[in-house]
Amino acid sequence: MSEELLIKDLSDDGVLHLTLNRPSKKNAFNRPLWSLFTQALRDAQEDPRVACVVLSGAGKDFSSGMDLNDFSGDGSAEEHPFYEAQQATLDFDKPLIGAAKGIAIGGGATLLFHCDVVYVGESLRMRLPFVSLGLVPEFAASYMLQSIIGSRRAAELLYTAEWINADRAVETGIATQQFADDQLVDKALEKANEIAQWPVVSLQATKRCVKETQRAGLDAAMKVEREGMDKLAGGPENIEAVMAFIEKRDPNFKQFRK
Repeated sequence: MSEELLIKDLSDDGVLHLTLNRPSKKNAFNRPLWSLFTQALRDAQEDPRVACVVLSGAGKDFSSGMDLNDFSGDGSAEEHPFYEAQQATLDFDKPLIGAAKGIAIGGGATLLFHCDVVYVGESLRMRLPFVSLGLVPEFAASYMLQSIIGSRRAAELLYTAEWINADRAVETGIATQQFADDQLVDKALEKANEIAQWPVVSLQATKRCVKETQRAGLDAAMKVEREGMDKLAGGPENIEAVMAFIEKRDPNFKQFRK
């Protein structure tokens, strides 16, 4: 493979910097990248040298989410690696810092909800487009977003599929703090170094204390989201949304309200 899809850099201080590296595709996740991300988290969890992880995207964007050209699959009966990546993220028990600028859409947004600290660049354009695609949220976003910003704010963002800029992300609580794009990664690494000075066992135990009470909600969200996605994916509304995108027109969902 000519392109290194996931760049890994471990500092002497115990900070692992993971960089999604498909800038020409706005760092969209294809099958190989999901698998590499899963393995990187599992390796980081088992590596005693790693105290904290920073996740960012190469180029101008964080991630445009699922690569739709890839999701249709390769004809195999194997489960899509997205689901394994989802589980690995939920199970990860070391501090995780997200540094997002530019586009953060779909899975590129919901992945950030599982970061313990989220810093955003001034160019952030985040969107949860699921209803506009005739689908439901994924990555346990239906639970995590409520947990982070409250049920009414979460409902507004999920039901409208509106664009969220950096100011709105900080105002709602999706993001911890906003920085200039050219300072974003440095600020995230600076905070990671501050965290990494402490005992790894204490950091892990503290994260388990924080996250364990959420586990039942996360598991329930993943189950109901998976059921909803299986029911709606490939349905008439979903097909209309995809065709409208391909044909560069507004979708007509009113035709299904008869």
